[in-house]
Amino acid sequence: MKSVREIAEEIAQLRSIQELEACGYLDDGRKGVSNAIDKQKRRIEKEQKLKFKYEEMCRYENGLKQKYRYIAGVDEAGRGPIAGEVVAAAVILPEGFLLPGLDDSKKLSLEKRTAYREVIMREADYGIGIASVEEIDSLNIYEASRLAMQRAVKNLNGTPEHLLVDAMTLGMGIDEISIIKGDANSVSIAAASVIAKTTRDMMMADYDTQYPGYYFSKHKGYGTKEHLTSLEEFGISPVHRRTFEPVKSLILKH
Repeated sequence: MKSVREIAEEIAQLRSIQELEACGYLDDGRKGVSNAIDKQKRRIEKEQKLKFKYEEMCRYENGLKQKYRYIAGVDEAGRGPIAGEVVAAAVILPEGFLLPGLDDSKKLSLEKRTAYREVIMREADYGIGIASVEEIDSLNIYEASRLAMQRAVKNLNGTPEHLLVDAMTLGMGIDEISIIKGDANSVSIAAASVIAKTTRDMMMADYDTQYPGYYFSKHKGYGTKEHLTSLEEFGISPVHRRTFEPVKSLILKH
């Protein structure tokens, strides 16, 4: 008779519920075998759920494939913070790209965002666009976000034939669709959201070194209580947005 460990190793290799049900170990009375079966069943069900969601998020891309070959998803990160640039990314995923679990970057753990970033940057065509703090203050955050997105599209290696954009239109003379909550409904936009957020987070980590005391790597420039305390203590840094509150009021105060 095989040991529980040997059987558990076999069960861990099964990739479908059908294989699990046909494995021949369902009637094994040992608790260790039963636990291994239950564990693998949960794993398979989770993988199937992620794959189903991924397929659902491909519906925009799949619907456009008959007419367009190069479809770029576009998203930004950093509209809400009171410090730092707004960063955008555009991503054209290759044919057959599969990354179950890809989602709105805000829903992913740091570990997953980092891992997905590496896969996307290795396998896809991507471009990054940035609008400076000065541009945010002079244009307003909405127009600065649009500018960063346009720059991201221009920085792609290839020329996209169609754009899928998160909650915005870019007006670049390229066919486009604006999708509300696009980073949760389109794999291309989700991929762009991962690149945009991880890039901006790394920039804020660099600012943490340049301007110690503001804890930029921790709050990423958002107006947390800790950040506002630092702002009162150390004043306004070169990367703070001067048209955003409470930075604006602090300028007037002093």
